[in-house]
Amino acid sequence: MQTISENTCFGGVQGVYNHRSESCACDMTFGLFLPEEAQNGPVPVLWYLSGLTCTHENAMTKAGAQGWASEAGIALIFPDTSPRGDDVANDAAFDLGQGAGFYINSTQKPWSDHFQMYDYIASELPDLVFTEFSLDRDRQGITGHSMGGHGALTIAMKNPDRYRSISAFSPICNPVASDWGKKQFEAYLGNDSEEWKSHDATHLMASHGISSPLLIDTGTDDQFLDLLMPESLGEAVLRKRQEAVIRMQPGYDHSYFFVSTFMEDHIDFHADALYGDRE
Repeated sequence: MQTISENTCFGGVQGVYNHRSESCACDMTFGLFLPEEAQNGPVPVLWYLSGLTCTHENAMTKAGAQGWASEAGIALIFPDTSPRGDDVANDAAFDLGQGAGFYINSTQKPWSDHFQMYDYIASELPDLVFTEFSLDRDRQGITGHSMGGHGALTIAMKNPDRYRSISAFSPICNPVASDWGKKQFEAYLGNDSEEWKSHDATHLMASHGISSPLLIDTGTDDQFLDLLMPESLGEAVLRKRQEAVIRMQPGYDHSYFFVSTFMEDHIDFHADALYGDRE
């Protein structure tokens, strides 16, 4: 692992690091904010998964999360959204290829050579950061925006004992029924739409549910609302009788202005779970 930068931030340190990923067979970059409390021992962790076209840097610089995380004594991890490099497959469209990993393991060529983002986020990167930094593996939460909200929800439901809290900003809720999903799943996973359901938050909610508290915010003026399909996930939550808070925020769109507006709420939500006694 190499240190790209470290900057003092709200009494803590905002770092950017690079390492060779075995899962993705390329170099990967991630951001990590450590609050001041990390100097005295392991601190809770909140994973933030970003959306289409983003790198590790977008949320790190635009979401306004570090100040609230500093107050709560929580570390933030900002992974990249896909493998990158000259030898990594790509596509001219913004919603496929580099910047659009969808947090799944691809099984189809040419994507399968590098696009193993589920393994990277769920296994490889956690093993690295919990070895190298003062972080508490037993106190993790996960959140994300758009494609990253899809990733946060699906990864949490596939690892039910790992995350004490789950939230999402304008997540892609039902990708098997959306153009933000069908296109990518066919490319990455092949034509078997039944296989796609294991990577879909609505279908996973119906079959698995979530044991930890859940918070979702989406803007009523989100320009991609028809692609996000929050109503599908809401119906699955009701059928599952799942504990959840799902809010439609009047007038807000899909941008980081929306994310930063409600970041304090989400950090507080995670802090309550990460510092509370787990039953």
